[in-house]
Amino acid sequence: MIENFLRRPQTLGEVAADAVRVIGALSVVVAAIWFDLTDAGVLAFALPGLMVPRFVGARSWFDITCSVTLLVAAWSNVFDLYTSVAWWDLAVHLVCTGVAAALLYVLLARVHILPSQRSERFVPAGAVVVVTAFGLALSAVWEMVEWIGFTFISDDIFVAYGDTIADMAVGGVGALLAGFAVAHLTLLRD
Repeated sequence: MIENFLRRPQTLGEVAADAVRVIGALSVVVAAIWFDLTDAGVLAFALPGLMVPRFVGARSWFDITCSVTLLVAAWSNVFDLYTSVAWWDLAVHLVCTGVAAALLYVLLARVHILPSQRSERFVPAGAVVVVTAFGLALSAVWEMVEWIGFTFISDDIFVAYGDTIADMAVGGVGALLAGFAVAHLTLLRD
């Protein structure tokens, strides 16, 4: 995978994907200077996720989708969109959980834990089930991180039972949709 990370961009899409990563790194600096350290920390928390598509050799459209989704999720926290726009939290959970679950599947396929899309062992229905399960698990972890943030960092983080269940349910739907994408779209470069 290190070869994928060190590989020079070959297409305009790959250059654009790398530009999104640069924007992600600059976002941390911008937040630290013009917002506050908690906001910078939230954006820094997204940085490893911006690197994963590059490491696994994701197609540029999938790479950009993953990276932009993570940055939107992080900046949404900085601008308080989760509390000021009623539907925003659910929309981000739907898309971000789906993207993260698909990316996790691709990562585990790249390291030969799961069958890759090109493998004879690849079963599309199995990919849908596994990606959905990943999304539900990631949703649970996401909600635990929110609870930890609320409990130990700031009571500004909104945590309520109904919100938690809704976020996890919508994340599961997003992961189910992403499972169909993994089953039927080529997510890795050749």
